[in-house]
Amino acid sequence: MTKTKIALFEVTASHKPYFKKALKKYNVTFFKEKINAACLPKQNDFEIISPFVGSKIDKKVITYFPNLKFITARSTGIDHLDIKECQKRGIKVANVPVYGDNTVAEHTFALILNLSRKIFKSFDQIKESGNFSLIGLQGIDLKNKVLGVVGTGNIGRYVISIAKGFQMNILAFDAYPDEKLAKKLGFKYTKNLEELLKKSDIVTLHIPLNSYTYHLINKNNIYKIKKGAILINTARGGIIETEALLKALKDRHLAGVGLDVLEGEKAIKEELEIFTSDKYAFYDLVEEYKTREEDLKVLIQNRILVDMENVIITPHNAFNSKEALQRIQETTVQNIKSFIENNPQNIVG
Repeated sequence: MTKTKIALFEVTASHKPYFKKALKKYNVTFFKEKINAACLPKQNDFEIISPFVGSKIDKKVITYFPNLKFITARSTGIDHLDIKECQKRGIKVANVPVYGDNTVAEHTFALILNLSRKIFKSFDQIKESGNFSLIGLQGIDLKNKVLGVVGTGNIGRYVISIAKGFQMNILAFDAYPDEKLAKKLGFKYTKNLEELLKKSDIVTLHIPLNSYTYHLINKNNIYKIKKGAILINTARGGIIETEALLKALKDRHLAGVGLDVLEGEKAIKEELEIFTSDKYAFYDLVEEYKTREEDLKVLIQNRILVDMENVIITPHNAFNSKEALQRIQETTVQNIKSFIENNPQNIVG
């Protein structure tokens, strides 16, 4: 019997041994590179592929694999996959629904504490100049402050639990409020997003990116956030309109912003990668940018954000703990095995 052909992309040297051992009964090919329309492997007869978050599985990629039956994303978010095209072709899609709830929540509070106590600014001052002056380094207590949590799914719930330890008052907004959860954890839902923005000292986002949440925070509502508040995003970059964010910071309406994700972060990574690519890759990227003016605009805006002293940006690293990555690997292996055994799990499309 012919073994199912499987391809895992974006597999690091440190993670390959686990997958190799766990999937030793199967015909598996490993790629350290990401996969997208501009970066396709020579072999295209795979029946199962597993991309990580840096890949982009669009119609061109899907069409390239005529035998493709199953895609198992090594992430919870699936906005980098063309689900409609997969459904059209009868290709099943799975994800890792739970792996880093506490991990991302902890990173969220790392950003909050960095901004509320000006930790990075303090560190940078001493590192760069040896200056131990306290001028400009006064922070704020979290105790009794109002934390506005947008999205009370698995990650949002962990954020609320951590906030309770800081004796914060919690408001939440969710399209599907869970009043039992609110009673159990001791928080209140607002009637709408605007109410949460007006009343919160810190706003943190924990929702997926889709057509409903794209630019949820935008030029029409960003100034409804309480003046002097802190905004945190460890979800997806596209949830915040970058132009609106930059203006609110320049106007000093927001006291600080903590971002683990950026709108158009794919463009930023491409910009960096061209310096290690061949000259043809460089010219291809320039040609592509000619039809992507919005990406270029956001890229420039993000560069400005990076240099602002009241903005902390981490490189989409909130998920990246040893324990969380192990959970991703374990669930991915189970997704593959269960699909081959005709008992698919964690299907999202």
